[in-house]
Amino acid sequence: MSGHGRVKVGIIGSQFAADIHADSFRMMPDEAEVVAIASPTPGNAEKLAKKHNIPRFFTDYREMLSEKDIEMVTITAPNDLHAQMTVDIANAGRHVVCEKPLCMTLEEADLMIETCKKKGVLLMYAEELFFAPKYVKAKEMADQGAFGKVYMVKQSEKHFGPHAPWFWDVERSGGGVFMDMGCHGIAFCYWFLGRPKIKTVYCHMNTYVHGDQTKGEDNSICILEFENGAIGVVEDSWARRGGMSDSIEIYGEGGVSYADLLMGNALPTYSEYGYGYAVEKAPTTKGWTYPVFEELWNYGFPQELRHFARCVRGKDEPQTTGEDGRLVQEVLYAGYHSAAIGRKVELPFQPEGVKKPIDLWLKGKS
Repeated sequence: MSGHGRVKVGIIGSQFAADIHADSFRMMPDEAEVVAIASPTPGNAEKLAKKHNIPRFFTDYREMLSEKDIEMVTITAPNDLHAQMTVDIANAGRHVVCEKPLCMTLEEADLMIETCKKKGVLLMYAEELFFAPKYVKAKEMADQGAFGKVYMVKQSEKHFGPHAPWFWDVERSGGGVFMDMGCHGIAFCYWFLGRPKIKTVYCHMNTYVHGDQTKGEDNSICILEFENGAIGVVEDSWARRGGMSDSIEIYGEGGVSYADLLMGNALPTYSEYGYGYAVEKAPTTKGWTYPVFEELWNYGFPQELRHFARCVRGKDEPQTTGEDGRLVQEVLYAGYHSAAIGRKVELPFQPEGVKKPIDLWLKGKS
C-alpha cells in the first residue's frame, strides 16, 4: 500500500448500499477511488463494477483482500456478516468502514473494536446523518448558542419497508425497523447533544402492517434520557406509505429549528404518466410526487466516505468510530428490552446470551 495519493477502496456488497458507496466515491473522487468490489451472488459484482467503472470484481471478499493496493474496505453486507468481515479485513491489515448497525451483539462489537485496535487499523462506523448538510448546519447553530440550552432533540425516519429481502428476516437483520433505522436516530441525538452519557431508554414497538413478512417490529418510538437533562426522541416506521421521510426537530429554551432532509430539496410534481425515479422508497411516480435532486449529497454519503478516506491518510480524526457503533448497539438492546417490559431501562445494559437484539422483545411477547 502506497500511503499517499487517493485511498484505494474495496466494497463488499452489490445491492442498494453498495451502489450508494460506489456512486458517492465517484461524486467526491479527490481523496479515494474504488478499485474492487466483491459479492457472492453470481454476476452482481461484475454488474455493479461495470456501472461504476470499477476495474476488479470478485465473488469472494477474501480474494479481494489479497489485492495488495486495497487500503480501506467498506462493508455493505447483511448485519449478521459484519463482525466476521471486520475481523477478516482487520487481519488483512486494511481499514474498515462498517455500515449501520455495527453488528448483531455487544460481544461482536467488542471483538470488532479489539481486533481493529490490535491490528492497528481504523474501525469507522458509517452514520451518514453526521454529514447531512442540513443536520450539520443545525448542530453548528446549536453549538453557537442559537437555541440556548437544548432540552429535546427528535429524529424521525419513515417509509414503507426495506429494499432487500434479508431485512425482513430477523435472523439476518437482528430486528425490525428499530434495528434498521432507529440506530440512525440514537446516534444522531447522541452526536447532536455532544455525546453526553445516556441514562435510560424507553421504547414502544409493534408490528402493524407487515406481519405476513417479518417477526420484526414495523413501527417504533424510543425516548432517551441523557445525563445533561436533555431528551432524545427517535421515531421510525416501515409502515408509512408515500416514500421516504427523514426529519429532525431541535428544541431549546431560546429557540427551535426544524429540518427535513428531502422536502426542502424536492420539486413538487404532478404526473398522470409517471417517470423514472423520484426519491428513495417512493413506490410510484404517478400523481403528486416530490423528486429530489442531489439525493446522496443531501443524505451526506459522499461527505462521509470522503471523510473516512481522509482519516486513512491521517488528515482527519474519525467522527464515527466502532465505539459509537457499540453504544448504539447497547441502546438497541435496551430499547428492545424496554418494549418487552413496558418501562425504562437503565444503562449500562449488557444481558448475556443474546443472539440478536430483537430476541429481548420477542421473548417478552411470548
